[in-house]
Amino acid sequence: MKNVITIFALSFIAFNSVSCREEKETVVVKEVQVENTSSDREGILERTAKKVDNEVNKEIDQKIETIGDDN
Repeated sequence: MKNVITIFALSFIAFNSVSCREEKETVVVKEVQVENTSSDREGILERTAKKVDNEVNKEIDQKIETIGDDN
């Protein structure tokens, strides 16, 4: 009976030591160059501000034209 338990214990230890090996991980790094354009340099706030400025300028021009017509 001692032999059976000893063989079982040794086989259990051998099985666990073989099956717990970690696989080697490889990391691949790929560098990519991105072409910068003028719109990429501006943030979303700057682009939105330009659109709002254009709309406000159009409204101001319309008000100036209506005031100028009274003369």
